[in-house]
Amino acid sequence: MTIELNRPEILAEVRAAFEAYERALVDNDVPTMDALFWNAPEVVRYGIAEIQHGGAAIRAWRASCEPVPPSRRLHRTVITSFGGEHATVSTEFSSDATTLLGRQMQTWARLDGTDTLHRGWRIVAAHVSLIDTPEPRAAHSSTGPSPA
Repeated sequence: MTIELNRPEILAEVRAAFEAYERALVDNDVPTMDALFWNAPEVVRYGIAEIQHGGAAIRAWRASCEPVPPSRRLHRTVITSFGGEHATVSTEFSSDATTLLGRQMQTWARLDGTDTLHRGWRIVAAHVSLIDTPEPRAAHSSTGPSPA
């Protein structure tokens, strides 16, 4: 079986869903963030200082967590799609609130193509972490693999 990578229309759909999630994150729009995470026992979110297993745990945590700084900026965002139903989004982020570099990885799946909210795309797994900034870098955003 051959899986077609990075179909332009799928990349556009996932980018739109990812950007909606990022807007909701910065705006602390909890209902939109909840809607874009799969609400099922199998979903996993590894946060900076916490772990949630299951949609109910993510929603409970989200309802009481601190919002991200409004100065959040994304760097080196890479979206990769696998066929028409699965994708990953990897990005780095920074803000004026810390000198640390954030890293965020999300696995997205189209769970219901008839769903009108971003054509059924939902985050089914996520991991967020912070590290010391390794070196100065220029902001870069891309769709697809990073240049070698």
